[in-house]
Amino acid sequence: MPTLTQNISASGVKIMLEENGQTLGRGFLYILHNDLHAQPFGLMEDIFVEEVFRGKGYGEKITAAIIEEAQKRGCYKLICTSRFSNERAHHLYEKLGFKKHGNEYRMDF
Repeated sequence: MPTLTQNISASGVKIMLEENGQTLGRGFLYILHNDLHAQPFGLMEDIFVEEVFRGKGYGEKITAAIIEEAQKRGCYKLICTSRFSNERAHHLYEKLGFKKHGNEYRMDF
């Protein structure tokens, strides 16, 4: 029995934090659709703050901006992944309302 493929709708946005023309950090939000829900879901990916700017709350600002953008775009949930060893990211995600959901973090809207 052959498998079938069908194109789906998806888009993305890059959110950057800059000061005096210098990028301090960035993150990506991908908006994806599936047949299970009328609303899209968001995938947060690749949150990064330059090492010299870490510990100043910039990662939290970028993550909060991605959460806000996902809500504005009507996502019913926002998911992200993180390496097991990245305890700082886990603490931040949980502080902002993400819940452990298997091996991913999930926020329902």
